[in-house]
Amino acid sequence: MPGRSSNEKKPLEFNTSLTESPIAAILQTPSADNNLASLETEDLEKGKAHTSQNYNASSTETQDPDLVTWTGSGDVENPKNWPDNIKWKYTIAVSLFVFISPVSSAMIAPAMESLGEELDMNSEIEVYLSLAIFVLAYSVGPIFFGPASELYGRVHLLQISNLWYIAWNLGCGFARNKSQFFAFRFLAGIGGSAPLALGGGAISDIWSAEQRGKAMGLYTLGPMLGPVVGPIGGGFIAEYTTWRWVFWSTSAAAAVVQLVGAFWLKESHPATLLRRKRNALFKATGNINLHTEEKNESLPVKLGNAVMRPARLFASQPIVTCISVYMAYLFGVTYLMFATFPTIWTKEFVDRIYKSLKAKNDDVGRTEFRMPCMMVGSVITTIGLFWYGWSIQGRVHWIMPNIGALIYTAGTISCLQGMQTYIVDCYQTYAASALAACAILRSLAGFGFPLFAPYLYQDLGYGWGTTVLAFLSIAIGWIAPFIFWYFGLSSEQCRNLPLAILKK
Repeated sequence: MPGRSSNEKKPLEFNTSLTESPIAAILQTPSADNNLASLETEDLEKGKAHTSQNYNASSTETQDPDLVTWTGSGDVENPKNWPDNIKWKYTIAVSLFVFISPVSSAMIAPAMESLGEELDMNSEIEVYLSLAIFVLAYSVGPIFFGPASELYGRVHLLQISNLWYIAWNLGCGFARNKSQFFAFRFLAGIGGSAPLALGGGAISDIWSAEQRGKAMGLYTLGPMLGPVVGPIGGGFIAEYTTWRWVFWSTSAAAAVVQLVGAFWLKESHPATLLRRKRNALFKATGNINLHTEEKNESLPVKLGNAVMRPARLFASQPIVTCISVYMAYLFGVTYLMFATFPTIWTKEFVDRIYKSLKAKNDDVGRTEFRMPCMMVGSVITTIGLFWYGWSIQGRVHWIMPNIGALIYTAGTISCLQGMQTYIVDCYQTYAASALAACAILRSLAGFGFPLFAPYLYQDLGYGWGTTVLAFLSIAIGWIAPFIFWYFGLSSEQCRNLPLAILKK
């Protein structure tokens, strides 16, 4: 091509146009423009296009000898260079934290009737609120936990929030009236929301994009299998003991998870680790000029910006907005189905696709390669909804609605795994904030959908009521993946237009 230097490589040309970092604009300074330009051409799975913490040490030292960063691509202090056994222990521990909270959110479903009678809940809405108010708290916690983890690290927030959850969840088991119960349940939900808010960011800290699919697959199982396992365990508890043991047993399980985290978790947030490294070097050398690439801001300003970042991401980033809406829909329908359970019954793949598509693209990874999971999952989700609704309407064998719920859950897991990994690939440095923006709307849907479930099914019946939800899944879920796939470049260009707002 005329005017092109002889040593320029073809993959570099392709990747520069398609994987330009959306976060580079946040971190970019005039003196770093040239470095950023070269970094943004790196392959996605190397994890360099989204964070300046991976600058080549020799080049940064010649520009700023007081800049504290990694010593090179093989720096053992960089979480992405941890041994695989350490990474998997960390991933399992984070996944356990993410699993226990959704179990608690749905485990009360089979016992809602007895709970409502004992605590004098006089309306159907109050009974459903005993399930939904926990999920409502999920929309509050991520506003603070996701951004705070980007300031103070992952581990302490995971452990402190889990202790908070254990305390208030125990309180639910001792509640003597519905006011106490609703208050304790909401406060427990705030603590339980922390792993969901910062878990995705924690996974992105330690895994490269090419390996991240397996880890995100394990992580995604928690939010989806938790609500499935919860009602099963809750059913046995409600039948043989009292609803209070639903909360006491989940608190005991959370205590075990806390113990696992004490041994298997260690700080993974790169900026937090570099701050610690700077502090250690300052104590050793007395050099007051040592600094990281973070902006030097006061604590209130940092916290205020971090708290506002999810809202800015949601309002200004088409990727976050679109995925948030569809994730909210899936989450809301899932909890709507949980809300129907008491009435009805008491009265490794992703990485293989990514690597295959990458190999066909001159061995250059793209964020859009996460979309096939969402494409397949959306179709499976729709099938599951039709199956679930009409098997109930037709009064067939009880196993048929269970099969429908299983199909729906399988599709939802596939969708959520693709969507969450896509978000993490796009916003590595600020993955926790981006996922927090998604979690807020998702949690509001999880809270609101069960509240209109009785009226939806009373007016339309289970067949047509669930059919409405299935048609909505077609309108949203069948179209969105193809938009991201065929117009991925436009989506990434849109990301870069409003990113200046994130600097504020």
